[in-house]
Amino acid sequence: MGMRTFAQVVRGRVGDTHEGLRFEGRSWTWDEVVREACVRASLLRTFTPIHDRSADGYGPRTHVGILMQNVPDFVFWLLGAALNGDVVVGINPTRRGAELELDIAHAECDLIITENHYLDELAAISLGIPTEHLLNVDTEHYAELLRAHRDADLPEVDPAADDLLLLLFSSGSTGAPKAVICSQGRLGGLTDSMSERIGIHRDSMVYMSLPLFHGHAIMMCLATAANVGATVVMVRKFSASRFAADLHEHRITFFNYVGRMLSYVLNQPAAPIERDNALEVVFGSEASPAEVRLFRERFGCEDVREGYGASEGVLRITPVPGSPDNALGLPAAGVEVEVRDPDTGLECPRAIFDADGVLLNAGEATGELVALGRGPSFEGYYKNPDAMADRLRFDGADFWTGDLGYRDADGYFYFAGRSTDWLRVDGENFGAAAIERILVRFPAFSGAHVLAVADPNTGDQVMAVVTLKPGAVFDAEAFADFLAEQPDLGSKWRPTFVRIVDEVPITGSGKINKAPLRQVAWEAPEVWYAPTRTSPYRPLTDQQRTEFRDAFRANGRANHLPQPEAGAAR
Repeated sequence: MGMRTFAQVVRGRVGDTHEGLRFEGRSWTWDEVVREACVRASLLRTFTPIHDRSADGYGPRTHVGILMQNVPDFVFWLLGAALNGDVVVGINPTRRGAELELDIAHAECDLIITENHYLDELAAISLGIPTEHLLNVDTEHYAELLRAHRDADLPEVDPAADDLLLLLFSSGSTGAPKAVICSQGRLGGLTDSMSERIGIHRDSMVYMSLPLFHGHAIMMCLATAANVGATVVMVRKFSASRFAADLHEHRITFFNYVGRMLSYVLNQPAAPIERDNALEVVFGSEASPAEVRLFRERFGCEDVREGYGASEGVLRITPVPGSPDNALGLPAAGVEVEVRDPDTGLECPRAIFDADGVLLNAGEATGELVALGRGPSFEGYYKNPDAMADRLRFDGADFWTGDLGYRDADGYFYFAGRSTDWLRVDGENFGAAAIERILVRFPAFSGAHVLAVADPNTGDQVMAVVTLKPGAVFDAEAFADFLAEQPDLGSKWRPTFVRIVDEVPITGSGKINKAPLRQVAWEAPEVWYAPTRTSPYRPLTDQQRTEFRDAFRANGRANHLPQPEAGAAR
């Protein structure tokens, strides 16, 4: 028997009268969900692809671009395309203007499904498709099209395991588009292992608040629920203020998170309703250990699991019993991971800590996380050979994740940030994540995000962009005292600049988008400055900003100056 496809997973729900989808007071059984998918699949077959992809070996499948919030039609179109053997392009709604236009053109969308919410964004760009190939689900015309296909049966086609199913754009991407390829077989094969891994069962109530254009929602929520026939409780988008009430009302047993979602929840006022929930498992990534502990206490759910995985599907690292605080854990069985120097390709030395847990050799121990022998299992980026070559650099046998980490003497891995979170200060290399874990201990901070800003002479300086807890104010003297008391703060990790913001920009999948923060850097308002590691923090003055600009130009580094206009535009 060959590899199971996702189309076969969907077909397995035919005749299932268990509740499959719940959304804003409406409900569908799984059988009804599949029937709605069949309607979209039938409608989809009336559209002829406008792009010829035969020369690239992709076949005559229709590429369906979906630009919507989490609404039922997104689910129905995704499942309908899967049944048809067509391709779903998850369009990242945080992209705008030329970037959005580039994504749609790069993925060669033949048809675009959208809603009123995004019409202005689409009207501002060239879509490259006939007018009738843009469907707005909020119109009567769309409703008429669906009625014409209301009695559609299951498609007769049986997609192959290696047929392309999803193109998922990396969130917050810049430059050339990078769409991760996911085949029918990959998503179908994930459903059993993922369901078991996160504990999804028939009676699970799965809270899907992450956006469906991203793999987290599709793979951990929709696909696993379809696999076992669990119920998906879907919301248009994540809301920290609604979160506790949703858990209580719908008796949610599972939800997943990324980035700062737990932090946003924990910044809400505590309420008795938080403990009145049915949570069994929570799974996510990038929360701090302190946030995980506090969430367990407030919501009474002990099984909160942090893990690391690549969107490309080639590896995962998860905590195991005995994992040190702050550690990602160990790779899954059968996967070998190393930390390698991105310049030489050689393995980095193991991390060395002192008695207080301070990392003593961050510069030499930090490198890129690499999955050995996993290059061939990487399905690739759609028509982006340069990005593929970067992931398969040196010999093509190993997969370079683009994420930074280090590994201790016992083999446990630690996350050190994205490759874009790499800082080089006074000749020492280190990642941003370790500093962020320290800064969020400061009582007034609800979040802390570290980034590199150029030094006028060479290398980088450390900048922290922070948000404050409700009612808190930034006490510069207390913050300086706090930093001096932290035993694990590296000698070159003290922020030179601290910027206070009401909120930080996020990608469509809930991750922090540091690109506009880097572009504005110290040209932003409400920036505090400490020129040396013993200096007090003072508000940055206009005169100091002028002196910085002059220094960059005098040292021939004018191209490294902040670009506040570009940052504001994003």
